[in-house]
Amino acid sequence: MGFSTVKNRCFVLFFCITGLFRVSAQEIITAERYLEMVSECYGSIRDYEARIVVHSGSTEMFGNLSHLAPSFLRIDFTKPMEQVLAFNGEMLTVYLPEYRATLNQSITPSRRNTGANLATAQGLILLRRNYIPSFVTGPEPVPLEAGSDEMVVNLRLSRRSISEGFREIILSIDPATRLIRRIFGRTIAEVQVRFDFSDIKINQGIPEQRFIYDSPASANNYNNFLFSDTD
Repeated sequence: MGFSTVKNRCFVLFFCITGLFRVSAQEIITAERYLEMVSECYGSIRDYEARIVVHSGSTEMFGNLSHLAPSFLRIDFTKPMEQVLAFNGEMLTVYLPEYRATLNQSITPSRRNTGANLATAQGLILLRRNYIPSFVTGPEPVPLEAGSDEMVVNLRLSRRSISEGFREIILSIDPATRLIRRIFGRTIAEVQVRFDFSDIKINQGIPEQRFIYDSPASANNYNNFLFSDTD
């Protein structure tokens, strides 16, 4: 065996070995690990503001969302104008100006997995506990939708038990910030709901007072409009 042949074989062996080391040094990002990283990102967020658009069937709603960890949530809608959804951690209040009605509902921790609240640290903890993640097409970013220049990573979440309100949830995540750009859900009644979040701002120092909402005195109050306290 000539020297040049030995040298070439050694070079090929070295190339293969260093290539293996490079591959082994890279972390293999599974869907479960990716969801965990998103959850860790939201775990560092104290407060959060964003524009929100909600699509449910033929209904489209626009508003400004505020969130303060761990569970304060408020949406001031611009469509329907003056409609408000406020949650102080225990009581959900919805003001419907069209009907001059205020709806109140006491919320237990087990019932806090509403769509908008999924884009919070607590919501993501519930998702990781109750849903099985998988990549829709893989870990590489894809356009948010056809013709869009905005790139996202899509995670599909499949429910672990039939008791979950959503059969399936798809999270569209900004790969640079790991913030959720879109939530698409399919309910047990086969209703499709989509939440879009834009102009996201984090850790702006939102005060708790923002989540105190007093509905107009002329509004009629309706308690336990979703379910009774004993359900």
